[in-house]
Amino acid sequence: MTGAAFGIDAEDPIPPTIAWAGDHVRLIDQRRLPGELRVVRATTVDELASLISDLAVRGAPALGAAGAMGIALAVVTGVDLDAAAVTLAATRPTAVNLAWGIERARASADPVAEAQRIAIEDVERNRALGAHGATVVPPGARVLTHCNAGALACVGYGTALGVIRAAHEQGKHPSVWADETRPVWQGARLTAWELDRLGIPVTVIADGAAASIMQRGDVDLVVVGADRIAANGDVANKIGTYGLAVLARHHGVPFYVAAPSSTIDHRTPDGSSIVIEDRDPEEVAAVHGHRMIPDGTAVENKAFDVTPAALVTAYVTETGVHDQITHQITHQGRDPRRDRIH
Repeated sequence: MTGAAFGIDAEDPIPPTIAWAGDHVRLIDQRRLPGELRVVRATTVDELASLISDLAVRGAPALGAAGAMGIALAVVTGVDLDAAAVTLAATRPTAVNLAWGIERARASADPVAEAQRIAIEDVERNRALGAHGATVVPPGARVLTHCNAGALACVGYGTALGVIRAAHEQGKHPSVWADETRPVWQGARLTAWELDRLGIPVTVIADGAAASIMQRGDVDLVVVGADRIAANGDVANKIGTYGLAVLARHHGVPFYVAAPSSTIDHRTPDGSSIVIEDRDPEEVAAVHGHRMIPDGTAVENKAFDVTPAALVTAYVTETGVHDQITHQITHQGRDPRRDRIH
């Protein structure tokens, strides 16, 4: 899985998350990290859907590419495109990029070429997003982030971590507080792994420690990604993001949301209209197969929460840093004939 095809430097310490390989999809199995960097193959739509559901590939921009590549798989394997689209879209209902990638590939005369184009554009957009976002990162900034919005959540480079990465590349020497992100530990497993490979100082904290480090003045800004941004600017992101936004407002810490414009869904008016994914209660009840709560105890496992737009300092996209969401952000510099998010 070479990075050159996606505009990623061959020497990049983080290889492409997902790639089209002619007649199948290759992707990093994020369930194995940080212990093993393993690449798996999906040769059918059902195999790819299973990998998406099981979080082998996750993160809004990466899911956009995965959705498009799922349609490409349907083309090369002779599966009905409508049926493939339904199967793929049902795997992660909250992340709008998945449906966006599916629809964009379906609308193309050549879904295979379109899927590859989406992957290339993802890296280009993330680099532009990172460069814009770096302008809000002061030298020596201590940045708090939640979940994983780095290269692993995209085809490459990253969104929230792309902002931090760009600041690092500019010699600003940021350091990172990474929430562990229960129950699947994306911050502890994935964000810390990425930052270590990039040479950016990182300290993992328990999710409940964020309030304390803000209280003592050890956080200069919060940068998170997004799985869907509603038309009014409300943000769906990994569960726990809303709490961080409330804490940041209380402590006077800027709170930035970094996401490509494909994550902005003008068909969804506000956060109350966003479908929040329920995941397997066992993700909360057990850790590495060891049950942590008494048998029979009720468990709720919402994968995401919604942060009101009023708590967001600014949104960072590939077009710049914006203090509010507008229709123009979604379409600036893009071909509306190839874009089905309105």
